[in-house]
Formats: sequence, structure tokens, C-alpha cells
Amino acid sequence: MTLISKYKVLIDTAKSSGVLDLQVAEQDSVLHIRGTAPNADAKNKLWDVYNQIDPNYLTGDVVMNVDVSTAVAGTQVRVKTANSNLNIRKGPGTDQLIVGKAAKDEVITLISRANNQWWLVRTKDGEEGYAYAQYLEPLE
Repeated sequence: MTLISKYKVLIDTAKSSGVLDLQVAEQDSVLHIRGTAPNADAKNKLWDVYNQIDPNYLTGDVVMNVDVSTAVAGTQVRVKTANSNLNIRKGPGTDQLIVGKAAKDEVITLISRANNQWWLVRTKDGEEGYAYAQYLEPLE
């Protein structure tokens, strides 16, 4: 079974969710999915479908580089870590790759709340990913 067959539902969901510039390629036993989601809900839906096919993302045979359109407005949140930077991850979970960091007290953009633990954020440098919500404080 090819990875494109294994993840057909994920690819179809990306298409039906309106992911722009969708690119799907299988290389070295890894399926690469790239594109721009129209909103955070569409991106979160992809992660939900991926988790249904591969619970807890254990096989590591998919790399999803799907960002949310920069046209999506968000609210500002402050990073509230004790002393260190906050890791920003490719997906919602500590097992996901770190794609960026936000400094203590830095103000970043909240794109959406994926769930109670992980929020989708964008730094001022344009790095987008999921951060642990416990360390984020919405600005009034």
C-alpha cells in the first residue's frame, strides 16, 4: 500500500477543506503534504484526520507543512513562561517537531484554539505552529 493510498482520506479532506496550492508527494517512505489552509479550523481538521489514521502520530510517515492563510485575523496573546522560550511545534503535541520559539513576555498572534491544551499561533516573524496553551495569556 502506498502512503498516498493510506492517507487518501487526509488528502481528500485537504482538497475539500479548500487548502490552496496543495502539493502531495511521496519521497523516501514519507508523504509530504504542503499548502495553505483558508482558516485554522481547516488546518485543525487535517490534524484530527491524521490522528484518526495514525493515532498519536506514531509512524512518522507524514510531514504536513500546511499553514493558515495570513489573511486570517487573530487576537494577541502574551507568552507567560517562567524563564525560558516557548516552543512552537508543527502539530499539537510534544512529540511534534519544534518549528520556532517565542520569548518570555513576547506578544504573538493567536490564530485559533485547537483544543484546551494546544493553540495555533503565529510569531511576529511569521513562524506558525502550535503552542502549549498553559503558557499563553490573551491580551485584553
